[in-house]
Amino acid sequence: MRLKVARWGNSLAVRLPGECVRAAGLQDGDSVEAEITPAGEIMLTPAKVFDKARFLQRLRKLHEKMTMTEAVVEKMRREGRY
Repeated sequence: MRLKVARWGNSLAVRLPGECVRAAGLQDGDSVEAEITPAGEIMLTPAKVFDKARFLQRLRKLHEKMTMTEAVVEKMRREGRY
């Protein structure tokens, strides 16, 4: 899809067509991350908002799956190898 670059104040801007906005799940006021690839391509990705509560929930689940074992230092002390 070819888009036109236009002046917007002291900057340049590209207008995203509605079909692109809908496909990306964007809404008015959302943010996107812009990345320039080594080949000079511009990639726009919807910015994800950090959800602290969801992150902590995932962290707790991962922690529950971890087996708690004896610390390496304690094992070496017990075996007299320190």
